[in-house]
Amino acid sequence: MSEDADEHRRLIIAGTGIAGLTAGIYAARANNEPLILEGDEPGGQLTLTTDVENYPGFSEGISGPELINEMKAQATKFGAETEHGIVESIDDSERPFRVRLQNGHVYTCDAFIAASGASARTLGIPGEDELMGYGLSTCATCDGAFFRGEDMLVVGGGDAAMEEATFLTKFADTVYLIHRREEFRAEDVWIDRVMEQVEEGDIEIRKNTEVTALHGTQEEGIDYVTLVEHPAGHPTEKLEDPETADEVNVYDFDVGAVFFAIGHTPNTDYLTETDVELNEDGYLRTEGGSGAGQTRTGVEGLFGAGDVVDYHYQQAVTAAGMGSKAAIDADEYLTELERAGELAEPDASPATADD
Repeated sequence: MSEDADEHRRLIIAGTGIAGLTAGIYAARANNEPLILEGDEPGGQLTLTTDVENYPGFSEGISGPELINEMKAQATKFGAETEHGIVESIDDSERPFRVRLQNGHVYTCDAFIAASGASARTLGIPGEDELMGYGLSTCATCDGAFFRGEDMLVVGGGDAAMEEATFLTKFADTVYLIHRREEFRAEDVWIDRVMEQVEEGDIEIRKNTEVTALHGTQEEGIDYVTLVEHPAGHPTEKLEDPETADEVNVYDFDVGAVFFAIGHTPNTDYLTETDVELNEDGYLRTEGGSGAGQTRTGVEGLFGAGDVVDYHYQQAVTAAGMGSKAAIDADEYLTELERAGELAEPDASPATADD
């Protein structure tokens, strides 16, 4: 027989970013008493943004942490509960779902919304932690306008880096695109667009180059970066090799902002043992479309919202919209269960074959 659960909940939401909290607000107002689990990045990527100027309703802007705190208070006001807990696994082989946290707690729930987001990949270099949100960003659309007239540096060689570099030409004096190899991974259409900007003098490409350190303060932002280059590419590897270290060019370079565009990692490890479908990069597949049930997954009763699903837009406002959809879809599902008399009782343990 399966182990007993600590508690049964009608609805559990994984993630306290914009998508999860919006889902929590809508679910709480629908009397579904959601439990929202914070995960290991409470508040999501928005907490790394010092100023949010493109979220509707705040003409003077609002800080990322403040927006998250206001949304959490709003969800709590309507009856949602938040708890620090990282989901380790979900057992979708029985109903209700069995949700195990890394701290050992086990919940059951009738419906589950995955809103655990995606984590931007970083380089792990000196100055990164101190300057994230203070001149260093992982979202050009979110933060590019703050550095109008500055020289900006974009790190990456894929579609995202090309798109961000092109976007930043609207604001930058010059955009420097830094790539550690000779060849780009981006599609030809994006490379062509960047090369057009190179010809116009808006973008300068530095291949076989890497950033090894960021220099500045939270008060003044980024002052300059340290770059390394080697004609054969992957210069940091050459720098660490005594036989090639002397061939690496190390120099400081003045820029006003740095944007990492080296991809995101969706937080979906806890879903790998379920029957939901993930794409090749680990993002959760939902039904989509234009009608009802757009956030449903291949597992009945399990829904997805925000950056854990959306690898393209990745904006706070689109995450909020998807969070509201997920809560509405979950409410419709729970209502159907209730009408059919199939909701689990609050103190019930899942039925098993041994019962």
